[in-house]
Amino acid sequence: MSSETVINPTVRLVTVEADYAGQRIDNFLMRELKGVPKSRIYNLLRRGEVRLNKSRVKPDQKLAFGDVVRVPPVRVAVREGVVVPGGLDSSLRSAILYEDDGLLIINKPSGLAVHGGSGISLGLIEALRQMYPEQRRLELVHRLDRDTSGCVMVAKKRSVLKQLHELLKARKGVDKRYLALVGGKWPVRKQQVNAPLQKNVLNSGERMVRVELEGKKSLTEFTLIKRVAGASLIEARPVSGRTHQIRVHCQYAGYPILGDDKYGDDAANANFKSLGLKRLFLHAHSLSFILDGRRINVTAPLPKDLESVLDIAGSEL
Repeated sequence: MSSETVINPTVRLVTVEADYAGQRIDNFLMRELKGVPKSRIYNLLRRGEVRLNKSRVKPDQKLAFGDVVRVPPVRVAVREGVVVPGGLDSSLRSAILYEDDGLLIINKPSGLAVHGGSGISLGLIEALRQMYPEQRRLELVHRLDRDTSGCVMVAKKRSVLKQLHELLKARKGVDKRYLALVGGKWPVRKQQVNAPLQKNVLNSGERMVRVELEGKKSLTEFTLIKRVAGASLIEARPVSGRTHQIRVHCQYAGYPILGDDKYGDDAANANFKSLGLKRLFLHAHSLSFILDGRRINVTAPLPKDLESVLDIAGSEL
């Protein structure tokens, strides 16, 4: 059931704070008008309803400290009754791996999208905003696929968000490590995959990523941890941060991740499904970086459902 609600009841003149200097105006509006679809925000900009210092503005215009943004009144249809279930609330609170005044790191469960959209009414960031209403500036620092579990950073302050984005752009600014179970015997000497990746959208609207020469440079470093019957547990460190990078690089190497219904091997998936694997075996295991002169190291233990698969698979035959 849905109804119409007023996100912004009257015209507001918002003065840009120092934390938001350098941000694009379209992204600024998405924060100011939470819940308003991106397409609607671009429509407001095209029609000139949004003004920057009394002038029309393009979506990619970057803001400066002290700029004044005219934010128009907006009505949108919203789905009623979207609340954080009690079980999710308690599980997310217990999944906090690190917290300080500017940063929250959560051990995201598999099956929970990082944000709503495309038929998903409630993602991780929407849940956190409802759970912590006093934290008015919660923003995702990066993303994880819905089926991938593990470490997700959420910024409480724009300044922290900007610092972490700069670190993520740097080649070794944030050390991110993933654990994955792949089909077959991953070679000990296979320590990296350096293959350009290109995003493609199929006629169905499904997003696929492929290795293509004209794609973006992409590098993943790998370490074999151990072998079990019919599979290998590996650690993956994405040096670049492309969509589906680890999944596609494993597929390209000839050892697709088990439980991957998009890039995986159907026969191997069926075999491990019989051993209890019900989802993608990919887990964002650890994060390490320096923020404001402090070294932050966070580890998310392998979930019990994935540990159980390793136990059942046993040692290599």
